[in-house]
Amino acid sequence: MILTNIGTVKEILSRHGFSFSKGLGQNFIVNPDICPRIAENGNACKGFGVIEIGTGIGVLTSELAKRAEKVVAVEIDSRLLPILDETLADFDNVKIINEDVMKCDLRRVITDEFDGLRVAVCANLPYYITSPIIMMLLESRLPIESITVMVQKEAAQRLCAKVGTRDSGAITVGVNYYGTVKKLFDVSRGSFMPAPNVDSAVIRIDLGSGCRLDEKSEKFFFSVVKAGFSQRRKTLANSLASVMGIPKEKVYSALSSLGLPEAARIEQLDMEQLIAFSAALSDK
Repeated sequence: MILTNIGTVKEILSRHGFSFSKGLGQNFIVNPDICPRIAENGNACKGFGVIEIGTGIGVLTSELAKRAEKVVAVEIDSRLLPILDETLADFDNVKIINEDVMKCDLRRVITDEFDGLRVAVCANLPYYITSPIIMMLLESRLPIESITVMVQKEAAQRLCAKVGTRDSGAITVGVNYYGTVKKLFDVSRGSFMPAPNVDSAVIRIDLGSGCRLDEKSEKFFFSVVKAGFSQRRKTLANSLASVMGIPKEKVYSALSSLGLPEAARIEQLDMEQLIAFSAALSDK
């Protein structure tokens, strides 16, 4: 069964009475070259267990299962379960969990399902919830080594931007705090059924090589980052005064201690400067 053949896909979906949900951002991959590349770049190999987020009809799931020791796929749409029973029937190393990944206890999943295995995440993420899922995975500090995901091309540009440039955002700072990120390859909109209105890209985040602050400092750091980027065109003094209620004089003092101008905006500070600024501001 070729799950990227459009005729086959339509026949399976029709037979099960399945219709695409715009609310769930469902766009199934029909380009046969994409999923093998995601699997090969996403640590789907011997010694690894892989968590997949969203299965579609199992195109990526099957490629992961061919390579990894075990695959646990978290799929929110219960209508896909009978389809997956059919399309993944040949694999005995796949488990489907019918839950919202944002509510799923992934730490317990890892403990229960991947004993003795290294762990990676691979997914074709719905565009509407890309950032929340990525930040949930990062902030949870799960014992995972990499996150390889397909996202909207514009989101990939922001995720992979250099901190301290105009393309960066709070999510850019987040991924660089927890690890390192790189874009692997682009994916055209014609690779999906139905075709979305935008192109996509596959990125990989390698964890464990990022920054480490104590819990209190980390919480304050991310409060500053989120406040600054929520009003990114304003100066740091104005945005932090507006969102966090920090007196401008304290912001100016923290900036001055680092040799930064009073008119600095958050998008102009690189990762090292952001961490130093947060620490200086906290001391104030």
